[in-house]
Amino acid sequence: MAAAGSASWQPQEEGLKEICGLLEQQISPSSSADKSQIWQQLQHYSQFPDFNNYLAFILARAEISVSMLLDKLRTAVRFHVGKSVEIRQAAGLLLKNNLRTAYKMMSPAHQQYIKSELLPCLGAADKHIRSTVGTIISVVVQLGGILGWPELLQAFINCLDSNDLNHMEGAMDALSKICEDIPQVLDSDVPGLAERPINIFLPRLFQFFQSPHASLRKLSLGSVNQYIMLMPSALYASVDKYLHGLFGLANDPAAEVRKLVCAAFVQLIEVRPSVLEPHMKNVIEYMLQVNKDTDDEVALEACEFWSAYCDAQLPPEILREYLPRLIPILLSNMAYADDDESLAEAEEDESLPDRDQDLKPRFHTSRFHGSEDAEDDDDDSFNVWNLRKCSAAALDVLSNVFGDEILPTLMPIIQAKLAATGDEAWKDREAAVLALGAVGEGCINGLYPHLSEIVAFLIPLLDDKFPLIRSISCWTLSRFSKYIVQDSGHQKGYEQFDAALMGLLRRILDTNKRVQEAACSAFATLEEEAAEELAPRLEVILQHLMCAFGKYQRRNLRIVYDAIGTLADAVGGELNQPVYLEILMPPLIAKWHQVPNSDKDLFPLLECFTSIAQALGTGFTQFAQPVFQRCINIIQTQQLAKVLINDFYFSSNQQFSTFFSTCAAATLFALNNVDPVSAGVQYDKEFIVCSLDLLSGLTEGLGSGIESLVSQSNLRDLLLQCCMDDASDVRQSAFALLGDLARVCPVHLHPRLSEFLDIAAKQLNTPKLKETISVANNACWAIGELAIKVRQEISPIVMTVISCLVPILQHAEGLNKSLVENSAITLGRLAWVCPDLVSPHMEHFMQSWCIALSMIRDDIEKEDAFRGLCAMVRANPSGALSSLVFMCKAIASWHEIRSEELHNEVCQVLHGYKQMLRNGAWDQCMSALEPPVKDKLSKYQV
Repeated sequence: MAAAGSASWQPQEEGLKEICGLLEQQISPSSSADKSQIWQQLQHYSQFPDFNNYLAFILARAEISVSMLLDKLRTAVRFHVGKSVEIRQAAGLLLKNNLRTAYKMMSPAHQQYIKSELLPCLGAADKHIRSTVGTIISVVVQLGGILGWPELLQAFINCLDSNDLNHMEGAMDALSKICEDIPQVLDSDVPGLAERPINIFLPRLFQFFQSPHASLRKLSLGSVNQYIMLMPSALYASVDKYLHGLFGLANDPAAEVRKLVCAAFVQLIEVRPSVLEPHMKNVIEYMLQVNKDTDDEVALEACEFWSAYCDAQLPPEILREYLPRLIPILLSNMAYADDDESLAEAEEDESLPDRDQDLKPRFHTSRFHGSEDAEDDDDDSFNVWNLRKCSAAALDVLSNVFGDEILPTLMPIIQAKLAATGDEAWKDREAAVLALGAVGEGCINGLYPHLSEIVAFLIPLLDDKFPLIRSISCWTLSRFSKYIVQDSGHQKGYEQFDAALMGLLRRILDTNKRVQEAACSAFATLEEEAAEELAPRLEVILQHLMCAFGKYQRRNLRIVYDAIGTLADAVGGELNQPVYLEILMPPLIAKWHQVPNSDKDLFPLLECFTSIAQALGTGFTQFAQPVFQRCINIIQTQQLAKVLINDFYFSSNQQFSTFFSTCAAATLFALNNVDPVSAGVQYDKEFIVCSLDLLSGLTEGLGSGIESLVSQSNLRDLLLQCCMDDASDVRQSAFALLGDLARVCPVHLHPRLSEFLDIAAKQLNTPKLKETISVANNACWAIGELAIKVRQEISPIVMTVISCLVPILQHAEGLNKSLVENSAITLGRLAWVCPDLVSPHMEHFMQSWCIALSMIRDDIEKEDAFRGLCAMVRANPSGALSSLVFMCKAIASWHEIRSEELHNEVCQVLHGYKQMLRNGAWDQCMSALEPPVKDKLSKYQV
């Protein structure tokens, strides 16, 4: 290839021919060449310094050059019209990808050559070439900035002002991509320019709003919309002109432009609602109009406005008058569109095997100790968002803002749609059931008196001939679960609850996959609400769930696991009866043996076993040993796979050998001369996380009964490795297990206690605390659990931990509530076991600590913390004097201290201060307390 390095660089014909030939074969669907080999050859050429120059040349100048080369190649390959453009575009896309990784390492001369070739292409005759060039220009600006390409802005201006459509479109396309990818670049000072680039371009963008060409209207509006979030001063100063332009485009003949107008109003109401307030009635009128647009994408964008309006907490009065017009539009849009993908899915019979693409990604949530568990995954995040779902979401939000006010408009429409007969009206009936579910929470006060009629109406719909009516009826029924359960205390209410439960169980055994999924999810919701109310029906519930377990395909099987796990969480120890275990456990154990350790279908099974182990408690003992051992095997196999991936095998024999000696799985591989990678063991941290969480469930369920299993395993060493893992979710689950083990068998942690404590303390002392807050939370909790078991042996790290906990308590605003609570409890536990170490420093943290203690609910952990408070006060009474009011408020936060011993200690503390503070000082302290606090302190006779 040519070795030149200046703007006078020229390609060699042989190199040009070779690259064009490879690109042609790469893009040709009829080529018999091995595409992977061609790709490797192109990657090989990428190592040459001027390879990207060739690509730029082909993209920019090959309209003639490629045609000439193609003429020479025609004897070997047949080309069709337009092949030249396709090769040029392929060269451009390859150039873009190469520049992302190589641009900053290229010589300035080669950078300059590529830039000089790109600019003339802004006005290329072919729009695909212009688009590719725009993408590359945006990448170059991302990597080199505006300052690194001084000619670019003037080239844009020349093209925009040229009145030549190709040049205007090309510049606008490139500019729009810069606005989308790196908008802040144009709103920055550029040395040599009198004003920021955005000030130069904004008037031209507004001018293009009135262009006769739809492409320019779309690109200019899309570019300005990118600045709504940033709102540079130039746009803020021109906001009236912007709004005038939006209203001018409101009825644009191009759907893409109308969609962008809607998007602008939605974004403005989200981030700058004050800008729209003077024009709100006009905006609402427009949104009502386009919410009925014949183009579904425009209607969808318009529909987003209603939720955004409510979320912006604007005065509801403005929107209220439009509700009688808005609600019918939303209901109309909630009917299935003819091209909705769900219509095809709804026809899938249970006998049809799931395809890999049918299986949604699943994410296990690591174990978390505290009051703010992570929220459940929203399955809808993996579904296509469409006008139907957006309309239902808008109705849901409106019902939460306006409540029962919307029912007089809504219910007659629902009733009319439900009354529609005939197969052709099934979509209207389905939409009515969806609407009923959407308002089930927000309008519950108005609907509650009619709950029995609603449930009585929904239950027959569970048996409707149309699968999508059956599935939506399951969901809507689940939206009323809480109230159905509340009413089950009297005979009629219990009959209603039982009818709903049995109706959902029938649908769990539906032959339609979509209905199975909806029924299982709805039943899991009912389980959570009903809890112990399910006990009398446990046998029939288990029979249905295990029947489903035997017939479901892979995708829905995951939901059955969840329903079984939720049932175990709901009924707890009620499950621990032989008649129930005989139904539940044999199919699960069979599946346990069937699914290999490398199969991701193991994840939901591990999660299911975790809930069952916790529910059964010591009743799980008969199943514990093989479950425990498999978790150990999975963790050590995965840890070994990770070591191999990290190239320890090649780069650090000493480390690898050390790990080998402690890892039974590695020894097994070595003895059998098996390479874990070739044996199919691929590292996936979720296997470790799920296994750690199941071990935690076992520990919680079996209690001290886990000790024999731990003593005969290498869990301690594996757990230490996991506590040091670079993946935060692995560490999070590891510290949860550490705390659980500390509770029931701390003796087995003892040989490596100092290492566990050091690593746990480090989780609290990190500049990235907010990014790994769940890890810090669990590590903090584990330190507290260890402290009350090993007592004085924790003293070497006490002050290190205290120095980390105090800043958390002093800056609690904005931090996870559970981390603050655990920090307060662990500080108290450390003070309880090592008061002599902690008490000299108590005046530095007493106030913020007591504030945190006063927010914690009554439980054993709070008792431990107050034992620490009493121990510190005994050791250093003067240390709490300046925070006495806060300490009194913390003591008053107890509803009842159940421990008589602790109650007496708290009494002694208060009486001690009352005696210490003479000459009216105690009365002065009491006068600073609110009456309810003083009332609660009276039980301590002060």
